Amino acid sequence: MPAVQDIRRAWPHAEIDWVVETAFAPVVRRCDGVQRIIGCDLRRWRKTPLSPQTRAEWRTFRGELRSVRYDAIIDLQGLTKSALVARAARAAENGRRFALANQTEGAGYEAPTRWVADVAIPITPHVHAVTRSRELCAKALGYDLRGELDFGLRAQAVAAPADAGCIAFVHGASRDDKCWPEADWIALGGRLVAQGHTIGLPQGSDAERERAERIAKSLGEKAHVWPRIDLGQVTDRLAGCAGVIGVDSGLSHIAVALALPHVQIYNFETAWRTGPLADGRGASKQKTVYASPTPSLEAVWRAWQEASAA
Repeated sequence: MPAVQDIRRAWPHAEIDWVVETAFAPVVRRCDGVQRIIGCDLRRWRKTPLSPQTRAEWRTFRGELRSVRYDAIIDLQGLTKSALVARAARAAENGRRFALANQTEGAGYEAPTRWVADVAIPITPHVHAVTRSRELCAKALGYDLRGELDFGLRAQAVAAPADAGCIAFVHGASRDDKCWPEADWIALGGRLVAQGHTIGLPQGSDAERERAERIAKSLGEKAHVWPRIDLGQVTDRLAGCAGVIGVDSGLSHIAVALALPHVQIYNFETAWRTGPLADGRGASKQKTVYASPTPSLEAVWRAWQEASAA
């Protein structure tokens, strides 16, 4: 998203299309400057690549993707699947495909991205994930990075009546080893409820729903499990919150983009690559806490007090 805003500053008349997994499209719809969103389902398609349904959906996706000839096709992921999309897209007569020339620390990288590219751009290996995309686009399109970091995420803040002064707990992650102990969530929630807050508990899987229900039961009537809604609706609901405390997960990164008071909990020393950046709007309200095996309740509480007071 910050790369899109950089392009708009450098090239105000640029027309920017974004290929994205369909499940994430509702978030991209809330990003300023994206003209056309092209949804794909590569994660699902690769499970049954030869089925009639997959082949029909791929043809539809490929037809939509190739309906426009692009002056620049930029692969920001550096993976085989993103290289496949870049190869399927049509370049204009003088258009070119750009991709990463090398792997960066802590990120996946697969050689086909470089083979497909007309121009492979080297990036400093030790780089934040957001900065990597910004630098790749800047070098591909020939502009300097200027101005404050801006995600351009424009949510329609929605606060349910039960969410007055709500602090959202992003307790679920793609891996169990990224999670924070349930007992600590309950203790933290108790402190926040005592301050007059309510607790919102988003959930996107059966395991997350069960955890959310246990936390809510322990905290009583001031804690509410959110319904399972799409990422766009979750984004809008997060935007209506007074703050977010979460583990290293997609929803926690959305909180960063929304510039909310926010604490991001890390069990691994990877915050330098994916945690809140030191610049940009709301940076003083964004705190990271790291410890192994997990940060303590007191460390997270101190970070929240600093973030909410900023």
